[in-house]
Amino acid sequence: MGRASIALKQVLESYGITQNRLAGVMGIKRSSVHRWVNGLADPLAEAVLEIRDGLEKIDPTAAEEFTRLYWGKAVEDEE
Repeated sequence: MGRASIALKQVLESYGITQNRLAGVMGIKRSSVHRWVNGLADPLAEAVLEIRDGLEKIDPTAAEEFTRLYWGKAVEDEE
């Protein structure tokens, strides 16, 4: 399971966001989100940004958490 999958799964569970809701906000099929969450596929770099943007629309705090979990130390170093 890749870093994006782990971060996304944790954020969805922590913030009570369903895969279906994120997919709807992103304008994609739920099956894509399902594959990412379950580590069956890793999102491309562009999709990682779209995930962040989708989470931002639902809950800005969830988007921040996803960003922190995914980029980790690199984001903290910039601050």
